[in-house]
Amino acid sequence: MRLTILRHAPSLAGGLMAGRRDVPADCSDAPALARQRARLTPGQVIASPALRCRQTAAALDLTPDRLEAALWEQDLGAWEGTDPALLPDLGPLPPEALARHRPPGGESFADMAARVIPVLNALDRDTVIVAHAGTVRAALSMVVGAAALSFSVAPLSITVLRRAGDAWAVDAVNLRAGD
Repeated sequence: MRLTILRHAPSLAGGLMAGRRDVPADCSDAPALARQRARLTPGQVIASPALRCRQTAAALDLTPDRLEAALWEQDLGAWEGTDPALLPDLGPLPPEALARHRPPGGESFADMAARVIPVLNALDRDTVIVAHAGTVRAALSMVVGAAALSFSVAPLSITVLRRAGDAWAVDAVNLRAGD
């Protein structure tokens, strides 16, 4: 089974942390959208219910078979709507501690992965998901654990995983439209 996850187009959050805020996407780069659409393989389509994901799916001429609330981005609590430069430096934390760290009033990456992974494990056929960077990292964590937090996931990039039985493998990460 092939799982293709496409991160939504750039958000119009003004450079601030979007998290669970329902901000729109900038879907104006038609050539980039066309290049990414050409990379997608047929299968069921699932999207996060976030506006930016629904707009990206529509811009790619994809009609989601369902919207899946468990695929929402990580809840960043008090950090939502904040300039990333103003956040505390968590870089010194080892990956496992970083994955367990909760922003004030929010959820940890481990919490988010715990709601995303069961959805991915329940898939039974080739699937395209339109979701968030956190969703991509949660999928990658099924293969590499907390080290998934070190992966770059650009807007409108594609990540591909395959599953044989219960074993997941990574085929590609962060394929951008210009790659």
